[in-house]
Amino acid sequence: MKLSFVFATAISSFFVSLTTGFSFSGQAQALTFSGISSATWGNPTPGISDTNPIYTGVGSNTFTWGKVNSSSLSGLPNKLTSNGTSFAADINSVFKIADLTYFNGTVNTGSSVEFVPLNLNVSFSQPVGTSQVFDFNLRLVNTLNDPKDPEKSADLVFLDTKLSNRSFTFGSNKYTLELIGFNLDGRQISIKALEEATTTTAIYAKIKTIPEPASVLGLSLLGIYLISRKNLWNRNTGNRE
Repeated sequence: MKLSFVFATAISSFFVSLTTGFSFSGQAQALTFSGISSATWGNPTPGISDTNPIYTGVGSNTFTWGKVNSSSLSGLPNKLTSNGTSFAADINSVFKIADLTYFNGTVNTGSSVEFVPLNLNVSFSQPVGTSQVFDFNLRLVNTLNDPKDPEKSADLVFLDTKLSNRSFTFGSNKYTLELIGFNLDGRQISIKALEEATTTTAIYAKIKTIPEPASVLGLSLLGIYLISRKNLWNRNTGNRE
C-alpha cells in the first residue's frame, strides 16, 4: 500500500512547523535571564508540639520565632533574614538568587513554628521585562538543648525541595525557577547554627525550559513517517529486510 499523498503532505507541513518550533527552542536555550530579587516571609505553620507559637516579621525580610528563654545569653529569639540580589544566568546554569542569615536563639519549648514560606519577588530585566513572586518553603528544626554537646543543641533550616519549582512564561516558552540548595552543586539542602550563633549562606537557583508536548509528539510522528517511507521504498524496489 502506497503512502497517502494527503498524509505525506500533512506530515511535511507538520515538520515545517516542528522545525520552526525547534528554532524557537534554540533561541530559548541561548537566552540569558537577568534582573534583581527581593524577599519577604509569609505566614508560618506551627508544628504539632508548638502549642504557643510566637513569631514576628510576616511581610518583611526578617522573621523571628519563639519566646526567649530566661537562660538566653543574647536575649534574642530565633531569626531568619533574607536579602535579594542582582543576577544574570543562562538556561540550566546555577546562580545566586538570595542571601540568608540564620540566628539560633534560646527559646521555650512549644513557642516555635515548623514551616515558613519564603516569597521571592523576581524582577526580570529586558527582554523578559516582567516581575513575578515565587513562593517557596523552609522547614525549621528546633532541637532540645544539650549543655554537654553543642552540636546536638544546633538547630537547622531545610529547603523543602518538593516545593522548590515554580513556573513562568516568556514569549511562547515556559520555564521553571528551581531552588537547588545552599551551595552551587545542589547537594546542601540544609544549614545549621549552634546555640546563640549565626550562620550566613546563599540560596542558589536554576532556570529550566519546560519541554512542549508538541516536541515529543513530533519525534513520534517522525518515527512513523520514516518507517512508512522505508516500507514504501522496499515495496517499490523489491527490497526485503
